[in-house]
Amino acid sequence: MIEATPPPEGDSSGFVEDARRQDAFGTVLAVTISLLIVLASSMAILYVWKGEDGFIISGPSTALKSWEWEYREIIGANNETISGLDGSGVVVCVVDSGIDLSHPDLRGVVLGGWMDAINGQADPYDDEGHGTAMSGIIVADGGLNGIAKGVELLVAKAINETGVGSDEGVSQSVDWCVQRGADIISLSLGGAQGFGSGLFTTDQLEQSVEDAMDNGVFVIASAGNDGQDDDGDVGSPGSVEDVICVGGVTRTGSIWSGSSKGDNNGRIWPNPILPRSDPDMKPEVVAPGHEVPVLMAGGTGNSEWWGWSSGTSASTAWVSGALALLLQQNPELKREGSDGRQSIEAVKEALMQRSDMAEGQSEHDDHYGYGLIRVDLLIDQFSA
Repeated sequence: MIEATPPPEGDSSGFVEDARRQDAFGTVLAVTISLLIVLASSMAILYVWKGEDGFIISGPSTALKSWEWEYREIIGANNETISGLDGSGVVVCVVDSGIDLSHPDLRGVVLGGWMDAINGQADPYDDEGHGTAMSGIIVADGGLNGIAKGVELLVAKAINETGVGSDEGVSQSVDWCVQRGADIISLSLGGAQGFGSGLFTTDQLEQSVEDAMDNGVFVIASAGNDGQDDDGDVGSPGSVEDVICVGGVTRTGSIWSGSSKGDNNGRIWPNPILPRSDPDMKPEVVAPGHEVPVLMAGGTGNSEWWGWSSGTSASTAWVSGALALLLQQNPELKREGSDGRQSIEAVKEALMQRSDMAEGQSEHDDHYGYGLIRVDLLIDQFSA
């Protein structure tokens, strides 16, 4: 059953679509796209005119370019510390709805690998649009500019044209990312936690994520978008201990109203979990999540190439790109240079120490995490 819920009150930027299914044991499982693309007003979008001689492309609006610059500024991506870093030598795998390589900002991208868990097609495509938006935050090169456009990009399609996917399909995609050599897996999606999450797991996706991290792969996942109708905790697999779970902020650095809150005190019912402790309290960090400039896929019926979205999906892609810069500067943190989860644990400690806390914050906050990610401070931490 698909349930579309409205966005948080006062925010018309997106909505959550929840795909629920019954497994053989009658347990309700869910894989939820944390954010769906919704167009802004014409002030935030420039249209593409398709003439007889092909595309005549004006590019994204001044507003979108300004918003992109503002977000880069607050996370330290405009700092001299990261000058010359573009993620080269780092392999990032985006598990989502696919990618539209015909987009003018992606035409220079050569995928390092493609897998379609939905329809088994050999060539990349995106019939929903979410994956193109998330990949663009990392590798766009043109009208908008990704934070780590030099990475080797792998894309696994595990979300269908309606914006939903299965636990098995996402799990298989995570396994594929590991097999293809990913250093970072970006999961701008989430769903219900497996029974006993944090103690043991009965969830196929959570087990694949655990296996990935055992191989030294960083897994980044969204906190979820239920901030104004909170269900009590972040979604899975962001809830898994060593996964870096990401909430969302506005361009002023304040928490986005829809960003999900973590439950770090533990509980017995309905799903027993132990209390979380530093540096694994959820979410770990926050990142750009409100009116984030994104690429629009051309294969979804849109007549626009650029727009904006709000949600922790975008926040996740920003953190994935930021960590790619860190791994480029410090290749010993990549999976081939690490001993299992050693590098992951070191980076999580650094996130706890070097993220920007909100005014008046002195410790982990269930909404704001350890603070706003600062890629420049992270790089300084490992360069000291």
